[in-house]
Amino acid sequence: MTDPNPSRAIPFTIIGGYLGAGKTTMVNHLLRHADGLRLAVLVNEFGALPIDRDLIEAESDNLISIAGGCVCCSYGNDLVFALTELTSITPPIDHILLEASGVGIPGAIAATAGLIGEVTLDGIVILSDAETIRQSAADRYMGDTVRAQLSDADIVILNKVDLVGKDALNELRIWLRDAAPEARVVTATRAALPPAVVLQSFIGRDRSPPDDVTPASAQFDSIRLVEAEPVDPEAFARALVEAGYIRAKGFVRNLDGQLMTVQVVGRRWDISAAPAGAEPGIVGIKPHTEAQVTVALKADSLDQKET
Repeated sequence: MTDPNPSRAIPFTIIGGYLGAGKTTMVNHLLRHADGLRLAVLVNEFGALPIDRDLIEAESDNLISIAGGCVCCSYGNDLVFALTELTSITPPIDHILLEASGVGIPGAIAATAGLIGEVTLDGIVILSDAETIRQSAADRYMGDTVRAQLSDADIVILNKVDLVGKDALNELRIWLRDAAPEARVVTATRAALPPAVVLQSFIGRDRSPPDDVTPASAQFDSIRLVEAEPVDPEAFARALVEAGYIRAKGFVRNLDGQLMTVQVVGRRWDISAAPAGAEPGIVGIKPHTEAQVTVALKADSLDQKET
């Protein structure tokens, strides 16, 4: 499928969450399973993100070269400068992810990144410790920060679910409806999920999950939808959200016959004109127990199902 971003702006994802939620584990997991994508990881300082040593190929004062063409760099107090530098790297970066500090507010980071025209927000992903998140949100000192992080989320990864029982997990899901009303909630153990759940750039690429994430991958279907007739793009995007899609991207024809780009993350979507040469079709990832989308599109080639 043709790249849905005509401006070639680099997708930018914020990975946040309070201390101990699993952000470092998640970032290393994404780097280890980059599947040929050139990822750039931004951290406030290198000490905040201990990259697995076997991934590192070279280090300099502010840049770590990682196997597979990925990089990690620190931004200190100048996020705008660091993002600008990353957009000029050759060969170009495919996706930028920022591992926010445990007390970082993702919405503020996103607003700063929005000053850079060469990057586009892909989503805010918040990791939460399933065993402690409710206590943290009620804490006198950290509660405001934890609640702010959750309220900014497009996707909440409820991590360490192996440490809580089924009833407690169900209660936690109900609680998150109020704590993170705009987010899609995904469960994980050791922050191991198909990369397509976390970063839009992986959509359509996760056909053969690595062995060590097979149990997590089995929770999701990666499905290609092909166009049957023109649609209202807004209504179609809403249908994807209502059907439980965590992420989706691709192109549909509107009621005037114009090809439009549709991108979904969590419960948020974006509609824009499609680039020249784009072809109709949507690729999405969703929990396999959710309802199928039938609005003006049909499911095609379920060979992409994650098993």
